[in-house]
Amino acid sequence: MSSNFLRSLFLAALASFFAPMLLMSGSLASTWLLACIPGVGSIGQVPTTMLLAFLDTFGGGSAVQGMLTIGLVCGFVGALFDTYVFYNRRTPKGN
Repeated sequence: MSSNFLRSLFLAALASFFAPMLLMSGSLASTWLLACIPGVGSIGQVPTTMLLAFLDTFGGGSAVQGMLTIGLVCGFVGALFDTYVFYNRRTPKGN
């Protein structure tokens, strides 16, 4: 195994892990902040509750575990995809 492959695999898995984590935490933070604004609190409260219920489903009752589960699965899939691309680039194409 080359160091380029390992570095690429690590970066792909890391980026694939943090992308959904940042997306979900950003969505939670923005809907929570929207719920704190007087007058439009009910508009932000419903999506926050729905997102927490969605994360509870994947976390066995814990939203944090749900975020970690989704992040780990996405990181694994990103690593698999990077392995496929690395293999596909090294294999000679026959016509």
